Amino acid sequence: MDPCPFVRILVGNLALKIPVASKPARSGVHPATSPCFCKIRLKNFPLQTSIVPLIPPDVQFPDGQPQTLAASFHLSKADLGKLAAKSIFAAKPCLKISIYTGRRGTTCGVNSGRLLGRVSVPLDLEGTESRSCVFHNGWISVGKNAKGSSAHLHLNVRTEPDPRFVFQFDGEPECSPQVFQIQENIRQPVFTCKFSFRNSGDRYQRSRSSSQSEPGSSMGWLSSLGSDRERPGKERKGWSITVHDLSGSPVAAASMVTPFVASPGTDRVSRSNPGAWLILRPGDGTWKPWGRLEAWRERGSSDCLLGYRFELLADASGGMGAAGIVLAESTLSTNKGGKFMIDMSANGRFTPANSCSPACSPRNSGDFGYGLWPYCMYRGFVMSSRVEGEGKCSKPTVEVSVQHVNCTEDAAAFVALSAAIDLSMDACRLFSQKLRKELCQPQDVMR
Repeated sequence: MDPCPFVRILVGNLALKIPVASKPARSGVHPATSPCFCKIRLKNFPLQTSIVPLIPPDVQFPDGQPQTLAASFHLSKADLGKLAAKSIFAAKPCLKISIYTGRRGTTCGVNSGRLLGRVSVPLDLEGTESRSCVFHNGWISVGKNAKGSSAHLHLNVRTEPDPRFVFQFDGEPECSPQVFQIQENIRQPVFTCKFSFRNSGDRYQRSRSSSQSEPGSSMGWLSSLGSDRERPGKERKGWSITVHDLSGSPVAAASMVTPFVASPGTDRVSRSNPGAWLILRPGDGTWKPWGRLEAWRERGSSDCLLGYRFELLADASGGMGAAGIVLAESTLSTNKGGKFMIDMSANGRFTPANSCSPACSPRNSGDFGYGLWPYCMYRGFVMSSRVEGEGKCSKPTVEVSVQHVNCTEDAAAFVALSAAIDLSMDACRLFSQKLRKELCQPQDVMR
């Protein structure tokens, strides 16, 4: 398998020095004592925001300051080409950072922060697919006044190559599609998927040898990691998808171990009672748990957010049992969809507070979040998967960092995880809405 070239632009090690003003700010709060944040822009990419720590004017960064990642931008070869094409007729692409004092957010539709100034860092991205490059590392004046009275921002802007394997489903996961590896204009089949319903009557009875395509029915320990809820009423249960290599051997699976059940008196799967999947890998003649994905529907006025949490599980020899490390926890729009992402370098998007394991937050590291605790093997960008909104044709595209794929089973596990998060969008639909026939038990379709 040949990877596709990707480049990551990393922005980090932010700090701000503001000179002591002779007069207080109009708001009555001196800027040096109020919180600060910044908005980081790269053309054609979503805006990102980050807190900017304030340090006294006489302190030299990074003494005593945590070195953290504030933002990261992921550029494919096509993205690099677009930026290079634009630079022929205009200046080189620039990273633009706007610094604000005050708290983030809006009040009555008006931004609550006060603009302190802007900085711009030119980017020469030629050749960055194969080499790292530092565009800025140190202090820079903020605003028009470049004299000693101006504020100064410390930042590090650099790029690093991040080659990835790219896989694309040839259809919706519930339609048992093929999965292709994509490299530029070449599409090569690498996996096949089989969607099925687990038979609740013999859920834990058969061995893998007699039912390789139904991993959910082959493991007696499955009930200890999931929930065997069997309650009357509104629920979706028993879904399973198995990933096979081209020889027909099962190499990964996703099995719904906790049914998606509507909370009492509602049509919604709630955060307090989420459904769950186990992501499974073959090993020692049986299936072993690799990860656990929980999903629910967030409560809100618009009622259009899918919440999720993904935990990495250790094998039986790891002594972790059902406890795991939370690698991803966020939301996706049920209307527009979005990207499910595991990025262990994104300090602002990774919060291990709910993890049952020792803290492995990137904010404890010395280099943009790479100093993770030794039991966590994943570093930097891990994977992403595009998820479409409800009612839209979904053919997930999965990107996996090369450094996290050592064998076919590694790639297949991420493909199975991608299928699970995509199917969770349907599993968490309001129970007042009907699912497509492929997602309904045969007896339900006949009714």
